[in-house]
Amino acid sequence: MKLHDRWKARAAIIAAVVLYMLLPPKLTFGPWWIAPLLVGLLLIPVIAMAPSARFAGGKLMRAFSVALIAILNALNVTSAVLLVVALLDTHAKNHGITAPELLRYGGLIWATNVIVFALWFWELDSNGPFAREKCRHARDFHIPDFLFPQMQIDPARIHLDPNWKPDFVDYLYVSFTNALAVSPTDTMPLSRWAKMLMLIESLISFVTVALILARSVNILT
Repeated sequence: MKLHDRWKARAAIIAAVVLYMLLPPKLTFGPWWIAPLLVGLLLIPVIAMAPSARFAGGKLMRAFSVALIAILNALNVTSAVLLVVALLDTHAKNHGITAPELLRYGGLIWATNVIVFALWFWELDSNGPFAREKCRHARDFHIPDFLFPQMQIDPARIHLDPNWKPDFVDYLYVSFTNALAVSPTDTMPLSRWAKMLMLIESLISFVTVALILARSVNILT
């Protein structure tokens, strides 16, 4: 796994925490410092273990990474549920919730959702980033969970990087397009867990966006 790819994932984790902290207290779980504390307690060991994990297989590091992503996911789902409850409150219009606020809060949750599922895809695809690192090209992945276009193109007909493998940006793109289109676009999920993760991401995205738009129109009228 390339060093810069690890830092892209870590930057995404920090971005998700920042987005979560921008939400109002009524849409977060516990005090404001809970999210950065929980993430920090897991992210610091992950960074510390990175140099040795590459040679040891990274099982412990991967366990910490999965737990870290799961916490971010749980926090964001909690915010989405709290937002839905607020949107379904027939008296919300009288509680000072404006349409711009709803759009802002929903946008923060939606963006965090994209980042969190990009982290899931990056961490779990083909048995993880360390397993993918051992392969020369994405076509060599032993049990791929996602089918990228580069894995289907005949290199004899179209010139491609002979060492192409997806990095975090590719998984972020997959997550973004899935959340926006509410369906796979150019990259197809192959395994059942990949399909279920994309299903859950699409569901959260659809519910958040649909209710926000409906409620915002209702408040404006």
